[in-house]
Amino acid sequence: MASICSIIPHYLLKTIIDKGEADDDIVAECRSTLAQVNQLQTARIEHSHQIALASQGLAQESAGVQGFIPPHIHQAILRGPAGEEEREASRRTLEHDTKFRTARRRERHLSRTVYDAQHRWSFTRDKILIPEGGPLLDKKIDPSTDGNECYIGFGKTYDFYLEYFNRDSLDNQGLPLDGFVHYGQNFGNAFWDGEKMVFGDGSRLFNGLTDELDVIGHELTHGVVQHTCNLKYEFQSGALNESLADVFGIMVKQWGENPDKPQTAAEANWLIGEGIWRQGINGRALRDMENPGTAFDDPIIGKDPQPAHWKDFVVLPNTKEGDWGGVHINSGIPNRAFVLASKKIGGLAWLGAGQIWYKAISSGELNGEAKFKKFADVTIKYSGEHAKDVQKAWEEVGYPFPERG
Repeated sequence: MASICSIIPHYLLKTIIDKGEADDDIVAECRSTLAQVNQLQTARIEHSHQIALASQGLAQESAGVQGFIPPHIHQAILRGPAGEEEREASRRTLEHDTKFRTARRRERHLSRTVYDAQHRWSFTRDKILIPEGGPLLDKKIDPSTDGNECYIGFGKTYDFYLEYFNRDSLDNQGLPLDGFVHYGQNFGNAFWDGEKMVFGDGSRLFNGLTDELDVIGHELTHGVVQHTCNLKYEFQSGALNESLADVFGIMVKQWGENPDKPQTAAEANWLIGEGIWRQGINGRALRDMENPGTAFDDPIIGKDPQPAHWKDFVVLPNTKEGDWGGVHINSGIPNRAFVLASKKIGGLAWLGAGQIWYKAISSGELNGEAKFKKFADVTIKYSGEHAKDVQKAWEEVGYPFPERG
């Protein structure tokens, strides 16, 4: 099952509606947001299917240099029934190829376009606010600054991936980044639908989201996941998908808010969607990666349901109401593992644990249904001198994850 990734998940909006503590106008806004996201599901599912088909025949990490035997052949060998000797040979070949390609500095192909959705519930490209290389908007044109923030956030996310992971946009081939701001009426959400990023202006409950670098990094990272390991958006693989979006989104924030003085793993607060709640709501953020389950607790929105350990893994149905098997909820477990690994390794997360997590998703060793244990195993394998620290981090959240759910 593919799903549009909205930064405000379906289950949270449904909780607000069902609890009945919010004002009628807030409930109406939540219902409207749910209805609009549901209408976009079909297109998103089809687009995800097309990417999955394309991924079967394309190198995961094309950098303009490729041997006669393409990487996807070796990746298929790693996933298949080949003997250990053949698998090890393919593994060594891929590692050598990755090192060679990483050593080559990628050219910058940043291409952004920010559109004005003009408060419609549809997407037309008749009003461009900022094309690539264009000037930022004067406040007279866009008092909200949403267009500028979207444009700048896209640029920082692109530069982060290029600088530290040698990745040229989401597909590693310079995919243009399109963003729509001022979507709908009182739309308190932001989402990536597989082709573009969309921002509402906020609502009576949720602030606007264009100024949150971690939100932009989170949503665009779903595109990176699509073009690498393409984890299915359900159950454990979906929770890993969500966690990866948080992991890279938070690193974009830690680096991008002040590139001259980036935050170390020890300095960061590890909050996703900090400042997302309107005044009066008892919440610090949408998620707390370091302390899952503590981001909010309020009569209107309920209590943060994220578990921090495998023993508290939440078993839910694969439905919208069940958060597709708990993808936004159970992502707290691998999120905490990443924070622990980052702190144990020390320094800047994207130079330590971030490199390991990226190697895992681009290794070709994860299929679309990978569970927590498989992902943990792959990160440990690519941890090098930090293997003990990474394994210990996973153990502190329940590794090796006895089978369940």
